[in-house]
Amino acid sequence: MTPTAPTPAYRRLSVEERRSQLLTAALNLFAHRAPEDVSLDDVAEAAGVSRPLVYRYFPGGKQQLYEAALRSAADELRHCFDEPREGPLLPRLSRALDRYLSFVDEHDAGFSALLQGGSVVETSRTTAIVDGVRRVAAEHIFQHLDVTAPGPRLRMTVRMWITAVEASSLIWLDEDKDPPATDLRDWLVEQFVAMLSVTARRDPRTDALVRALAEDV
Repeated sequence: MTPTAPTPAYRRLSVEERRSQLLTAALNLFAHRAPEDVSLDDVAEAAGVSRPLVYRYFPGGKQQLYEAALRSAADELRHCFDEPREGPLLPRLSRALDRYLSFVDEHDAGFSALLQGGSVVETSRTTAIVDGVRRVAAEHIFQHLDVTAPGPRLRMTVRMWITAVEASSLIWLDEDKDPPATDLRDWLVEQFVAMLSVTARRDPRTDALVRALAEDV
């Protein structure tokens, strides 16, 4: 009589542990394939669970899972911008970027899934999740600049810089994380100062900020 293969050990996970497991599996799949090309069977297989179990946690199907995965990555990314408003501005910005690039380095799949759009699964809700991260980043920067009512030129400058940080991070992943993260961080800080300096030529309020930052450069 042929002996049967031993059944793999199964460990019961808590609700939060199981949900986290499914979200991690989904983020990795969404980062490497278009969301519309990822099925719930794929997520179940990647997580080592059954399809009904995925539905138990995400009864809304793939759309709900996709939005939850994006929201999970976005929540983590928002915390990267938490920085006490103490000391010179540029070192504060450097520390925030250190955390940001550390997140990109450690969660490259999730970061790519968060920022790369154009999917048919993308909706106004998923776009709002990504935009929410950008708004939080901008709000933190204005707070550190001690600006409560930024003018249109300064708002545009900060938003452009945030876009540049996002694009640089994605390219950095494509380039096998070269240059080193510390070099990329310093370059991005220098770009921030340079962009403010250009805006200062046309905006007196930004010019005052640049003068105040001169000691940090």
